[in-house]
Amino acid sequence: MQTIGEPRTMQAWADATRARGERIALVPTMGALHEGHVALIAEARRRARRVVVSIFVNPIQFDRRDDFARYPRTLEDDAARCAAAGVDVIFAPSPGAMYPEGFQTAVEVAALTEPLCGKVRPGHFRGVTTVVTKLFHAVRPHLAVFGEKDWQQLAVVRRMTADLDFGIEIVGVPTVREADGLALSSRNRRLGPEDREAARCVPRALDAAAEMAATGETRPAMIVARARMEIAAEPRAQLEYAELRDPETLEEVEEATAPALLGVAVWVGGVRLIDNRLLVPVECEGRSARSGRAPDGPPGAVEAERGSARFGRRGPGASEEAERGGAARAPDGPPGSLGGQDR
Repeated sequence: MQTIGEPRTMQAWADATRARGERIALVPTMGALHEGHVALIAEARRRARRVVVSIFVNPIQFDRRDDFARYPRTLEDDAARCAAAGVDVIFAPSPGAMYPEGFQTAVEVAALTEPLCGKVRPGHFRGVTTVVTKLFHAVRPHLAVFGEKDWQQLAVVRRMTADLDFGIEIVGVPTVREADGLALSSRNRRLGPEDREAARCVPRALDAAAEMAATGETRPAMIVARARMEIAAEPRAQLEYAELRDPETLEEVEEATAPALLGVAVWVGGVRLIDNRLLVPVECEGRSARSGRAPDGPPGAVEAERGSARFGRRGPGASEEAERGGAARAPDGPPGSLGGQDR
């Protein structure tokens, strides 16, 4: 395994690898790797001959300098984890290498970035799409692997990749969860013991909403209200949003008669936690909530997600096949401010 810090050096490696006819998979991260990332790497390894993990704490997706400064940086530990997972290259550029003096270009996706996290964190997804574009140009992958924990991010990256004709396959991988259901995230390490216990209200809320949908409730207001009740019952938690959306377009759902995405953002102990669940009515087999057809956005076919996005994957400690999922990261800040992203 080698570590590369300059985009041009990364491009040269990629060009040589492509010339040998070898497929390249990219796993974009901001470091502080955990078992969710390992699951992403395992999926990348399954699909490509060479795997590149990018580790870059992206300054342009943070709205506050203290958030950026506090983001965990554990490159030595991350390198050891990557080596054990069979990664070929770590691409770990500096901010100056990615955004040299005079840099003034941005890449932006419109409608998909407006609801959910985009509504409370203006500019965040512009930072994400800009850095992902630069990572794509540096690594020149055939495919890139993202976790479904940040479903909106996955949808945005898919849209950008298609719209700009990158010719890169975007692979979504189910969320890896702790034994109690909490989605794995680099953010979790910032939770104290009491806050970590309180954070269990997030998967409980998703479970409660999923149960309602599975037993026939189709009114979004009722489903969302059930999730809100679980969050409200935890005094250490503050709900930022809970919304039911079409899994493909992220438009609001008028009636949950087809698979619908419940997205939530919750603050616990000053840490912003995001999660989601694909709610699948019992009678529904593979139709989106908006159009009645199988969504072509993340993660793909609804049928494949009945056991993944709906229930998640349990980890760590599962076998590679069982834990094949991913978690994305979201930098946090106090309620009402912008955060970052958990990739």
